[in-house]
Amino acid sequence: MTHLTERIIKIGRDCGFDLIGVTTNENFSTSQEHAINQISNGNMDGLTWYTPYRVLRGSDPTQLMPETQSIISVGINYYQESNSNNFTDAYIARYAQGRDYHRIIKKMIKDYVLRLESSLQSDIKAKWYVDDGPMLDKAVANRSGLGWFGKNSNILSKTHGSWILLGEILTDLKLTPNQPLQTSCGECTICIDLCPTQAISEPYLITNSKCISFHTIENRGTVPTNLRKSFGNWVFGCDICQEVCPVNRFSKQHSSPDFDTTRTQTTIQNLLEMSEEEFRNQFSGTPVMRAKYDGMRRNACIVAGNQVDTTTANRHHPFESVVRFVFTFIGIFVSGAPIGLVLMYQSIS
Repeated sequence: MTHLTERIIKIGRDCGFDLIGVTTNENFSTSQEHAINQISNGNMDGLTWYTPYRVLRGSDPTQLMPETQSIISVGINYYQESNSNNFTDAYIARYAQGRDYHRIIKKMIKDYVLRLESSLQSDIKAKWYVDDGPMLDKAVANRSGLGWFGKNSNILSKTHGSWILLGEILTDLKLTPNQPLQTSCGECTICIDLCPTQAISEPYLITNSKCISFHTIENRGTVPTNLRKSFGNWVFGCDICQEVCPVNRFSKQHSSPDFDTTRTQTTIQNLLEMSEEEFRNQFSGTPVMRAKYDGMRRNACIVAGNQVDTTTANRHHPFESVVRFVFTFIGIFVSGAPIGLVLMYQSIS
């Protein structure tokens, strides 16, 4: 069985996965308890789809596929040392700067399973997820030995830091499990100390209502006034807790053309001026679409306000006229759409 596991891991690396490990079909009880507590304490407020029922299903692999004997965890490196944020005033999280990673990794997994079947000369029962199902992907990665939990709740790997995208394959193959890494962040709290909104309220605990990523991507309503300055230049997601992490000093440049950062590169002015059709033309097929057109315009207005705040008083800023109405009308939403904001912007452009 050990030989079979080694063979399967080698084939996974040949398919392009940067990290790969195996774990058992046992329940993820510790992560289940942590997730349920997060929901009960209100830390997941705003994600209505993240329910206790979802967590209970996702922590029991045999509920998701009764034939499950083992789980193969895979990771893809997406780190770009030079990325679009180096050349623009509208920051987008690195993972979202290229093609939609769900599609990329799912295609890779499908090809991987086909190669496994060809190599083993046998059909394999398999079911896979890429951040789009109830499976607790970080818990799987942790128990498979891909990495350990950082205090920012990300998985940290020894070779790629936290710049990894995860997927998992439930399979009926009986494999030898890898052991979890006996590693931790020790006394380091830099991600907690430098989070601009104090969203990492304590180690391993993220409060959605304070998180820049939550507000710029998932929040369909208004953004609390007291958080807006903390956005800085972020219009989609936030990489701050990863950028400051000492483990990420050893990150390696990815080699995939699918994470081409020019695909989503934009500016605040472009976001404020583009039509909905132009938005779709540029961002279709990328994770940025999740924030939707109105959400990205709202985020751009917040960042425009932050840029005016940092401009010297005797210098005219190109967004000055826009910002005059932003803080008045940014709170006006109808069915999640910033109607007042958009109309006022159009009337002065």
